[in-house]
Amino acid sequence: MVVFKSLDEIIKETIDLIEKNKEEIYAIAQAAEVEAIRMRQEVDKVRQETHDIIVRVDNLERDEKRARLRLMEVSADFTKYSETDIKDAYETAQQLQIELITLRAKESMLRFRRDELERGLKRQIETKQRAERLSSQVGVILQYLQSDLQNAADRLGEMQQWQQMALRILEAQEEERRRVAREIHDGPAQSMANVVMRAEFCMKLLDKDTERLRQELVALQGVVRGSLQDTRKIIFDLRPMALDDIGLPAALKKFIANYREQYGLPVEFQYFGTQKRLPPAVEVAIFRIVQEGLNNIYKHANATNVLVKLEVLPKKVNLVVRDDGKGFNPDKLDRGPRQKGYGLMGVRERVQLLKGDMEILSAPGHGTSLVVNFDMPD
Repeated sequence: MVVFKSLDEIIKETIDLIEKNKEEIYAIAQAAEVEAIRMRQEVDKVRQETHDIIVRVDNLERDEKRARLRLMEVSADFTKYSETDIKDAYETAQQLQIELITLRAKESMLRFRRDELERGLKRQIETKQRAERLSSQVGVILQYLQSDLQNAADRLGEMQQWQQMALRILEAQEEERRRVAREIHDGPAQSMANVVMRAEFCMKLLDKDTERLRQELVALQGVVRGSLQDTRKIIFDLRPMALDDIGLPAALKKFIANYREQYGLPVEFQYFGTQKRLPPAVEVAIFRIVQEGLNNIYKHANATNVLVKLEVLPKKVNLVVRDDGKGFNPDKLDRGPRQKGYGLMGVRERVQLLKGDMEILSAPGHGTSLVVNFDMPD
């Protein structure tokens, strides 16, 4: 008991220290995000200033060239032009040359400033991304340490495999959270920021340029539509609402059609059996198993053809997801790349919750078949 008490104290102290460090890492990520937003705004401002001055330089170069030609013209004919004409032409050409030199120097400084800001922005974004990755890894460690490890000593041999599975599931969950956060940040959040800036710009155009205002509003409408589409996609990935509306077979057909269109991979879907609705938890589990299976095929299989076959009998459900890809040795799955195991780990967990069986049939060069079957819940 003394040993376990000391172990608990060590774990608690470790957790407290890791939590403190995680908060510091999160603060670094937040500070980098704020600085990146500020720098992005400054970059946009300097880019606009650079563009404006380039236009001014181009216009001034044309004016200066015309002034030099005018000076050459009046200087070549003293009988036609007076001394005053020559003097005026000379002063005009000289003044334009001075302005041109000044603007070119300013253009050069703005280009240098723009390049420096863009490099600084890139560094801030990289700092934020590194901090987020580190925070995610620390979060996985914290969840693992905070897990209930009671009776671990009595069942060490049995629990060793489960602990490994739990850690991978936690990592997969954390990766999923990061994916959703990243999709929201890169999609709807960025679009909404763009909407705010465009709306502010439209307010400025309201009494100045109605034609430009109309163009901006049309563009703004497109941004909002795109943001709505991104949001619907994220919601669908979190919860396939089509299951509630049209049922499992139709939802799978719709998902597979979108999968074909997105990845260009031929997928044949075969459905046999009853058309009656299954319990919601069973429909979601089957949908997610197919989803994970197809995602793994896209990421790892290099397949050219895929078959999804679902058979719903009165007392039993059989599911096969098969591809003709490069295959692998199933015995080496647990020792292979972790990312490859996340999806199959989630499938195995769902099958266990359904009290079913899962089998992976594969060999290098001979494709892969994911076979799942379970009894229909009462």
